[in-house]
Amino acid sequence: MTYDYQVALAVLAIIIGIAGYGIYYYDIFKGKTKPHPFSWFVWGLMNVIVFFAQDTSNAGAGEWPTALVAVACLSISFVALFKGERGITKLDWACFFAALVGIVLWRITDQPLLAVIIVTITDAIAYIPTYRKAFYKPQEETTVSYALAALRSVFAIAALDSFALVNWLFPASLVLTDGGFALMLYVRRRQLAKRIGQDTMSRNG
Repeated sequence: MTYDYQVALAVLAIIIGIAGYGIYYYDIFKGKTKPHPFSWFVWGLMNVIVFFAQDTSNAGAGEWPTALVAVACLSISFVALFKGERGITKLDWACFFAALVGIVLWRITDQPLLAVIIVTITDAIAYIPTYRKAFYKPQEETTVSYALAALRSVFAIAALDSFALVNWLFPASLVLTDGGFALMLYVRRRQLAKRIGQDTMSRNG
């Protein structure tokens, strides 16, 4: 049974999600952010799978943010084909195909929990191309969007009608991956800024 406070938390998660994706889209079209198409496409598929798994497990309002993420990720993956990262490496392809294998494994299982575990692992693998790109080019990602994504997942978990493992495992993993990625971007930007400052001082000295 879904209560009013759960609906409110789900709506709050959706608002945070829309804000985060809105900022991300703005940066894409400004040419500041360059999303990796592989990561966003797989993330979209994973959220579609998790949405249906949550729906069959009575997740209630907590599944609404998952639907938002699915639509947003798939749309960003499409935009990324034209305005995203162009430097696709062999590692990126390997991770992409590994993610596709994860989707096949999900398809052949009829156990919702096992499916969500597979999806959670696959989603993390799909992060590798974006992580690799952002480590060297942190300025091409929008830190606040990932921080908001982690916060969105916190409220999405709180909005769940059922706290079965199948419902909260995937959004909990997003708190860690999105939050950790935002932290990595912050640290890398500071490191690169410090290095540029030191190089400038060396040349002027």
